[in-house]
Amino acid sequence: MGQGTQALRLARAGHAVTGIERDSQLIAVAREAVAAEPEGIRGRMRIVEGDGRDTGVHFLPGSFDVVLCHGVLMYVEEPDALLAGLARMLAPGGLLSLLVRNGDALAMRAGLAGDWAGALAAFDTTAYRNRLGLDVRADRLDALTDALGGIGAPLHAWYGVRVFTDLAADDAALPEGAGDLDVLLAAEERAGRTDPYRQVAALLHLCGVRG
Repeated sequence: MGQGTQALRLARAGHAVTGIERDSQLIAVAREAVAAEPEGIRGRMRIVEGDGRDTGVHFLPGSFDVVLCHGVLMYVEEPDALLAGLARMLAPGGLLSLLVRNGDALAMRAGLAGDWAGALAAFDTTAYRNRLGLDVRADRLDALTDALGGIGAPLHAWYGVRVFTDLAADDAALPEGAGDLDVLLAAEERAGRTDPYRQVAALLHLCGVRG
């Protein structure tokens, strides 16, 4: 769950949300954010201290219609146990949503930035250093497709994320012209569901559905 940013957005939209997180500092930040919300939103948000690989400790099988795992797998060296734990929580027909670093496009950022040695090295690995300076890992589409099939939540759809904007600085200002941000988002959304653009996106969004 991290600090709960996405979880709170879902709770504000009317969903009943359970967030699981093992880092006590992140849990404290999330609880502080939840406490600042109106009572109706607080009542829709539950925080569980635990590990996504140990879902059986906290939840019955089939407890959730949707399970989100966004920006997590890159920090997990061996993700199979985590994926199996997440799929276990899905009700029949439930959706497993994954957001991962695209292991098939690791050379793009380095190459577009003119780091030719880095681009060459990226072709033969799924390891990379992220913007936080942490050494993490990426996932390849074909490997995750096989993994989703193996846990009973086969791939239903997939999209690219950050096709055109991956090199934007973290502190880059948003477009200020009337409608410019909407046009930017529309271009990213179109590219994210269109071949060949989505294949070189910085991130992949995969949706598996429990049979």
